Amino acid sequence: MEKHPGSLCINPHELYSLRMQRSREKLEREKMEEQNQCKKKLRVCVATCNRADYSKLAPIMFGIKSHPEEFELEVVVLGSHLIDDYGNTFRMIEQDDFDIGSKLHTIVRGEDEAAMVESVGLALVKLPDVLQRLRPDILVVHGDRFDALALATAAALMNIRILHLEGGEVSGTIDDSIRHAISKLAHYHACCTRRAEQHLIAMCEDHSRILLAGCPSYDKLLSPHHRDDHMDIIKSWLGDKVQERDYIVALQHPVTTDIQHSIKIYGLMLDALLSFNKRTLILFPNIDAGSKEMVRVMRKKGIEQHPNFRAVKHIPFEQFIQLVCHAGCMIGNSSCGVREAGAFGTPVINLGTRQTGRETGENVLHVRDADTHNKIYHALELQFGKRYPCSKIYGDGNAVPRILKFLRTIDLDEPLQKTFCFPPVKDSISQDIDHILETQSALAVDLGGTNLRVAIVCMRGKILKKYTQPNPKTFEARMHLILKMCTDAMRDAVCLNCRILGVGVSTGGRVNPQEGVVLHSTKLIQEWCSVDLRTPISDALQLPVWVDNDGNCAALAERKFGHGKGVENFVTVITGTGIGGGIIHHNELVHGSTFCAAELGHIMVSLEGPECSCGSHGCIEAYASGLALQREAKRLHDEDLLKVEGMDMKLSEPVTAAHLISAARMGNSKADAVLNKASTALGVGIINILHIVNPSHVILSGVLASFYQAPVQRIISERALFSAQSIKVVTSELEEPALLGAASMVLDYATRRTY
Repeated sequence: MEKHPGSLCINPHELYSLRMQRSREKLEREKMEEQNQCKKKLRVCVATCNRADYSKLAPIMFGIKSHPEEFELEVVVLGSHLIDDYGNTFRMIEQDDFDIGSKLHTIVRGEDEAAMVESVGLALVKLPDVLQRLRPDILVVHGDRFDALALATAAALMNIRILHLEGGEVSGTIDDSIRHAISKLAHYHACCTRRAEQHLIAMCEDHSRILLAGCPSYDKLLSPHHRDDHMDIIKSWLGDKVQERDYIVALQHPVTTDIQHSIKIYGLMLDALLSFNKRTLILFPNIDAGSKEMVRVMRKKGIEQHPNFRAVKHIPFEQFIQLVCHAGCMIGNSSCGVREAGAFGTPVINLGTRQTGRETGENVLHVRDADTHNKIYHALELQFGKRYPCSKIYGDGNAVPRILKFLRTIDLDEPLQKTFCFPPVKDSISQDIDHILETQSALAVDLGGTNLRVAIVCMRGKILKKYTQPNPKTFEARMHLILKMCTDAMRDAVCLNCRILGVGVSTGGRVNPQEGVVLHSTKLIQEWCSVDLRTPISDALQLPVWVDNDGNCAALAERKFGHGKGVENFVTVITGTGIGGGIIHHNELVHGSTFCAAELGHIMVSLEGPECSCGSHGCIEAYASGLALQREAKRLHDEDLLKVEGMDMKLSEPVTAAHLISAARMGNSKADAVLNKASTALGVGIINILHIVNPSHVILSGVLASFYQAPVQRIISERALFSAQSIKVVTSELEEPALLGAASMVLDYATRRTY
């Protein structure tokens, strides 16, 4: 074939390959465009019925709104939001800049049982048109109100997926039945507590569709806890003269299963508040049957005109939580008292049966049979002005990110029909690692004479991470370091997938564990008397805090993880720099009336013995502690009576108790005599303990435990009463008893706050 000058010569095979490549690229572009068009936003409808459920739903609504590329938010408002007597609270939704897609007037006035039923019926009549128009992919429903039951019923019958918040919980009145009915209609569940999760599983709900998220309101509660303007908020509602923690918040609702009794309790509560004579902010009851009668009782007693009272229909949630946070006490039967108030450690008096079965923190005092004015008044005297550790039973402030992540995993192509599971009730934690498989753990702090240590400890007693720093000499530096190390550990806990339940602190000296205060310290820790450890740590970390003596912590560690596990009565003796310990009697730690029980090192075994660090003479610690043995070793060394042939001891090396023990083992009679006297003193002291509390075990802990175990067992068999001679003396196998004991305070108590 003749080629023309200047023409391009292209190989036919190359031309074909080029065309095929361009064709493939075009197909890929078209496929990507098609996928982008097919990727549909999740259409989420959030329905709110009253001021209480909006406080839980609003954080989720803000979260959904902040991701417009993934979600499309629709808002439906119904119930008491639209009633003037209850504050027309739909306005706060508009103030939060949410577009309300539908407002449904669903409340039939009357405030009795029949009106509640008619309200459910009216909602069922109106909801189908709204849901058909909005066509949501998923409807978010909260709690246990009759309005929410209507929402869930309508959505389930219209084949709309339902996400139910706060299912699985237990409380009093008809609310329980409504809550569980909604759970059975719902396709997905976001619950607040481990126990609620277990209840849902026991109700045959599919555990892969259950998210342990925590309460969404805690995301707000834990962020603005210490607002600078809280006094302005308090004064705007209660007047300029009121002081922080010197007022009461009262909120009492009807109990629909026993209306007349709940009205009686309401009257008694008002009488007690009038007698108690403190400034009181009282909120109107909710719209349940019986609320009208309660308002009549309030007006009959002149509460709205009384100078000590401010009666209101509604308070914005952000302001309300500040009022609860800084109140001297909260009283009534609102779930806010047993849930949200615990996040601040605010004292709460829970009246009657409306919250029966709720998990609560130690800040709640239950007056179940509130049948007299005096009983309620006495509860006010006990609770008013106290402060408790902050509780995170219902959340840790991260519920919304978990719920949004959960929503993203919903597959709209899955069959809509619910399936129920019938496994045995699971005791283990959630199996869905992508959602909430977080190891329940504690932060443990050990304040020693030399070092300050912090550890992350899991439920099984494994130390996941440990931090050690020299213990500063001054109070300010020590507290700063404690908070910094705890903050670092909290950050690392997230990476380790640990949920920190609280902080346990082990420290030398005498401790009041009820108040979290170090009363008197040992000489080894300077500037450490009358120190409130609980408050600054709890305020900084927003966690409950437990504090106890290091000897008591060692006993707690043995009870949970060591030789004391399953033993009803035992004594732990720490043999280290000093001598300490703890006593477990009938499975409980003995503290004593002034918190100096189990000061085992200061049991006197001689009237004329050596001087002890406590100022007395003849204490066990003056004979058998590491410092006492070091003192005797130095004396022998100064008299040139310590070192024996074959003993390796450098001139520059400080003399310690270890040299004394080494010399005795190599035949030094002087050293052996000192150790025999120390062993005898310790053994006699332990015999005194055996004859007083009669434990079944004695557990020796600390660096000298292995040395003392055999001599102490021998002395008991020789000198104790016959019935006590068979008591076992064992050596602890725990490497970190102080840290493990501090952790056990959290792990044992933070997980059992139930009513």
